[in-house]
Order: sequence, then structure tokens, then C-alpha cells
Amino acid sequence: MRHTAYRRLFAAQVVALLGTGLLTVALSLLAYEVAPGSAGVVVGTALSIKMIAYVAMAPALTALTAGMPPRVVLVGSDVVRVLVAATLPWVDQVWQVYVLIFILQAASATFNPTYQALLPTVLPRMADYTRALSYSRLAYDLEAVASPLVAAAALLVVSYHGLFAGTAVGFFLSAVLVLRSRQGLTSDAAATASFRQRMTAGVRMFAARRQLRALLALDLAAAGGTAMVLVNTVVVTRQTLGREGDSVAVVLGVFGAGSMVAALALPRVLAHRTERQVMLSGAIGTTVAMVGAAFVTSGSSSWPGLLVVWFLLGAAGSVALTPGGQVINRCVSEAERPPAFAAHFSLSHACYLLAYPVAGWVGSQAGLPVAAAVLAVISAAATIVAAITWSDQQVADASPDRSASEPSRHDDCEP
Repeated sequence: MRHTAYRRLFAAQVVALLGTGLLTVALSLLAYEVAPGSAGVVVGTALSIKMIAYVAMAPALTALTAGMPPRVVLVGSDVVRVLVAATLPWVDQVWQVYVLIFILQAASATFNPTYQALLPTVLPRMADYTRALSYSRLAYDLEAVASPLVAAAALLVVSYHGLFAGTAVGFFLSAVLVLRSRQGLTSDAAATASFRQRMTAGVRMFAARRQLRALLALDLAAAGGTAMVLVNTVVVTRQTLGREGDSVAVVLGVFGAGSMVAALALPRVLAHRTERQVMLSGAIGTTVAMVGAAFVTSGSSSWPGLLVVWFLLGAAGSVALTPGGQVINRCVSEAERPPAFAAHFSLSHACYLLAYPVAGWVGSQAGLPVAAAVLAVISAAATIVAAITWSDQQVADASPDRSASEPSRHDDCEP
């Protein structure tokens, strides 16, 4: 946080995330007004559209904006999001909700990878960059906790249409902070390849480089735990354990707390351990915690047992996912960062598109313990694939120099 430019970029990320969180609450209320008999269907479809936009649009829009200065891309994404948020209060048809949500999330799918690709340039020292990755993880976790509280407080004095205004203000402030950071003024490279080559460049990197393939497997391993928590917390809390509605918020808060505690500890751990050691331990922890989830969702456990397992799922997922940006940064050149981060953004969300239906459909048809067991098997298989793909022989086990201005690239990262 000593770096003024990074402070402003991080603040831009935080206020944009807060705006997105307010939008989620406002969207639920809008869906009830537009389609009171099927509000859940509208919200569920809108969230599915969000994931589809993330998976499909991140590589395409990154290819489309190749050659543009990152600051132009970031501010342009915020401007689009401001316009969409300002339009939502006037919506009175379900299809309009879907179209605007797709545009909004496509803009987010452009902003987030561009921001991630810019960070290593702003913070060239590995120790600083490692802390920045932890702060980004904290920002996402705090957004999940703070946004509903801010929305609830705002709804005491304004209608839910005011939340759309708050969303627009968040994106506007994000654009201002990006401009004030004075970072990303020039592009790393000109867009000389064809659009198709640019759009598939990041995916081809993940297919060709061992560490990046292992990173994708680790994303899948962690996705199972997150999907189990987000999809089935309300079911296990209310139905299995018979708790009141406020217990759902407590359990989700415990999951977020586990993630935040792990994120805060990671910079110190990564100073003495390789990314491989840390991330594989997180994936193994997710698998073990999922076995625990199969037990606590069967009704054979107690309320404290659920809290412990959910805390472990949050912590293990954070350990498995947070150093991912560091791995990508080690494996690609400066010019390759935008497509690589865009591909990771897309592919990691594709893992959730697989995990969410398993958590929901298997849980509803065969029961939550079976869903947890299936997700545990998927996590275990993905962890084994990651360990084999990213083997000890391919990585120098000596602790890397975290103070180096440019991280070395391991041989297994080369095409």
C-alpha cells in the first residue's frame, strides 16, 4: 500500500466490487417486481447469463481490445457498466433484464483480466505482487460480506432503485481512480495477429504449458468446495439442521472468514514455499473438507461441525486459488499477460459452470451427502492431475527470490 498507483487501482477494484454487490441485491428486487411469480427463475437465469458472459466474452473482448492501453480498457469497461446500471431502473420486461445483465457482465469480463494483467507491471517486486494477490482475494471476500449490509442500510432510506444509483456511482468512482493512478498509459504490444489468433492465444498457452494446465486443474479442485457452499448452504442450514434464517448468513460469513484468514497468511507462507507446494496443499485440503461436508450434510453432525467444515472449505479454497496470478506471471511474457489472464478468467469460471449443476442437481436428486461425495471425487481427481502435470522434477524446489524485479520463468512454462 506504499505505492500510490497501486492504492488507487486497488480502491478502484474495491468500489467496483461494492457496486456489483449492490447490483446483485437490486437485481433480486427488480426481478420480483418485473416477474413476481417467477422471480427466482429470473435471478437464476441472470446469474447463469453472468457465468456465460464470463466464459465466452473474456477472451473475445480481450482480443478485440488488444493493442489498446490498459487504462483505456479499464475506464471504457467502467463507463459501460455505469450506463447499464443507470438504465436498469427503467426496465419493465424480463428480456431487458437479461440483455443488460449480459452487457454488464461482459464489461466486467473485460475489466477484471485487464486489471490482473496490469498488476505485475505496477508492482514488479514479487513480494509486493504476492501481497497484492492476497488483497485482491480479501476484496472479493469482503464484498460478499459488506455488500448485503450496505444494501440493507441503504434500503432503510431509499427504494431499491437507489441501489442502481449506488452501483453506477461505484463504477464511476472506479473509472476516476483508474485515471488518477496514471497506470496503463501505453499498450504492451500492437495487435498484429488476426482476431481469431488473439482470441485463442490464451487458451493455447494453457494447453501448451505445464504449469498453466496444472493451474486449471487446481481451479476445478477448488470450484467444488465453493459450489457446495454457495448452492447448498441454505439447504443444509435450514432443512438438515433446522436452524433459523439468520444462521445462513452466519455460515456464509464463516466460509468467507476462512478465505480471508488464509489470504492474509499466504504472503508469509509463499516467502518460504513454492506456489506448487502451497496450491496443492489447498487442493488437498478442499478434498478433505468435502469429505467432511458429506458427513455434516447427512444430519449426523452438529452446528459447530458445519461451521468448522465451512471455515476449512473457505481457507483451503483461498490457498488453492490466490497464488494463481503469480503462476501465470511466471509463465508468460509481459506481452502475453492480457490473453493469459483473460483465458484464466474464462476457464476458471467454466469450472464453476461444471461444479454448480453438480452441487444443485445431484443434491436435489440424490441428497447433499452424495453431491458432496461426487464433488470430493472431482476435487481429488483434479488434484492428482495437477500434481502429476506440475511435478517436483519440473520445478526448482529451492525457494524463489521473492524480491526479484522480474520472476524467473521455469522450463516447464515454455511452449
